[in-house]
Amino acid sequence: MTAAPADAARARATPAPPPAEGRLLREAVRRGRGPAALVLAATALGAAAAVTLPLALGRAVDLLIARADAGFWVLLCTALIATEVATDALVARTGGRTGAATTAWLRRRALAGFLAAPPDATTGTGLPTRLTANALDAGTAPVAAATAAAAGLAPLGGLAGLFLVDPWAGAAFVCGVPLLLLILRALLRDGRAALTTYQEEQGRMARLLTGALSGAATIAAAGTVRAEERRVLAPLAGMRAAGERTWRVQGRAAGLSGALMPLLVAAVLAVGGVRLVAGHLTPGDLLALSRYAVLAAGAGALAGALNGWVRAKAGTARVETVTALPPTPHGTRDLPPHGDGTLALHGVHVTRDGVPLLDSVTLTLPGGTTTALVGPSGSGKSLLAAVAGRLTDPDQGTVLLDGTDLRTLSADALRHAVAYAFERPALFGATIAHAVACGPLPEPDLRRALRRAAADTFTDRLPHGPRTPLPEAPLSGGELQRLGLARAFTRPTRLLILDDATSSLDTVTAHLVARALTDTPGTRLTITHRLTTAAQSDQVVWLDGGRIRGTGPHSVLWRDPAYRAVFGAGAGGDAGAGADTVTDTGARRRSDVRTDVSSDVRTELPTDMRTDLHTGIRTDPRVDTGTGAAE
Repeated sequence: MTAAPADAARARATPAPPPAEGRLLREAVRRGRGPAALVLAATALGAAAAVTLPLALGRAVDLLIARADAGFWVLLCTALIATEVATDALVARTGGRTGAATTAWLRRRALAGFLAAPPDATTGTGLPTRLTANALDAGTAPVAAATAAAAGLAPLGGLAGLFLVDPWAGAAFVCGVPLLLLILRALLRDGRAALTTYQEEQGRMARLLTGALSGAATIAAAGTVRAEERRVLAPLAGMRAAGERTWRVQGRAAGLSGALMPLLVAAVLAVGGVRLVAGHLTPGDLLALSRYAVLAAGAGALAGALNGWVRAKAGTARVETVTALPPTPHGTRDLPPHGDGTLALHGVHVTRDGVPLLDSVTLTLPGGTTTALVGPSGSGKSLLAAVAGRLTDPDQGTVLLDGTDLRTLSADALRHAVAYAFERPALFGATIAHAVACGPLPEPDLRRALRRAAADTFTDRLPHGPRTPLPEAPLSGGELQRLGLARAFTRPTRLLILDDATSSLDTVTAHLVARALTDTPGTRLTITHRLTTAAQSDQVVWLDGGRIRGTGPHSVLWRDPAYRAVFGAGAGGDAGAGADTVTDTGARRRSDVRTDVSSDVRTELPTDMRTDLHTGIRTDPRVDTGTGAAE
């Protein structure tokens, strides 16, 4: 049965409209609007107490000088001071809790967006930096917005108090306000640009460092430590320039406002002193003026509040680049019951950066069979495997599993039907058992999966067996691959895709795994460089330059010298680079030289780790996924 055209059309990816800039910032502020409102109210109450206090102090001083009863005013001053202290404590506690909750929400959103996107769309996103430092800055957005909104209440109240006590003193202060506004404007304009540049360079360095750490063995073996140090530290120059610019902007704003405010306070006190001598003010009024001048001078604290808002905006913008990634669209259909796992690709075409990587691939894998996918490096084998299990969508063509277009399947149906194992699987969880099961799994099923992958031979020797914590279980490349295979064996699937997942296994172990694969239900697609694997498969697909060059039994394809050259064999048919080889007649013979040796160490972050995250967490955690990039 084939997918209905209407269903297929509905499930096709459609370009998503670009997200409105700052939408995540608005969502974060709206999500924390309750605590932010509490912060705003507490700040406003504290500002009201601060603005009222100078009047009460002035009145108490005048009464005490006149030897009159000032008890009420003294108690009022005490209450106002207590109110300021309480509101400050409430703002600090609420701000900390809200910031932590908002940061956690932003990190979950960013991780969900990362996992929902196609693997090839997540390359170079710098997720670690965005989930840590940037999310931490962004998490302050609700409180930073409330703080910035309320930061002007006390200074405005102080300015109003100046005019209330003595208009001349208020006028003296107002003369410096335009200069203060210019300082704050420069901080908002220049500070955000410098901070954004700094965060971008920081993320670039994090990506380079992650890549270097993943290839540490290769770097050490090649003796290129110094070169890698220079490469990883190259963004430091940009970070330094952006950091210096940020501090210059903030320092200039703080310095100018810090110098301006005392001058304005001195001007107010000078005018107040003249007015006091002239008999227009009382000593209590002068005290009130001095307090109001300090409050009004607190307008310089706006720089700090606005800087917090600038950091929150810049951090949110960085996190939004991940949350705004277009998700992989899924349909709502399930596979027909009792299917045998027949996989069909029709006219599949994939282009990256204008270069065709898969060109008009049409292919059928009969249900219940094993197909070996072979070809030289860069021929597109991994990309074809990614298309077969819908880790990436073709630009043209369709992929059908049991007659159903993969794009019409629901995410759960797709990931329960297709399983992957990789050359370098990434393990997640506290123990080996957790890494293999990735969720609830009965002990007998776990043991069976380990046994089928020939992994029980080394897990049983560990201190706590499969329950051994991962950090306490040093694994070789072959042992890591066997755990990845065990993870793929934890449940029955209709399609099992092995992307060079046995390249690091020794010959005996590879034979045991091959025998287990033969007993695996469903269809099996194996990318391989081993002659024995190709010879034992039901059919071989020979890929070259993104095109299918040949399809058929290994014994038939072996007659072509170009096919033999894929395995390093000579034109005469000598499998000079293989293990067990097959001649024209299909008879096996041994070769003294092997070609099934692959490198386990690279200098960049393993793509498998990124794509394991995608399907392993997003839909069915028991499924290990692959990469949408060509080999």
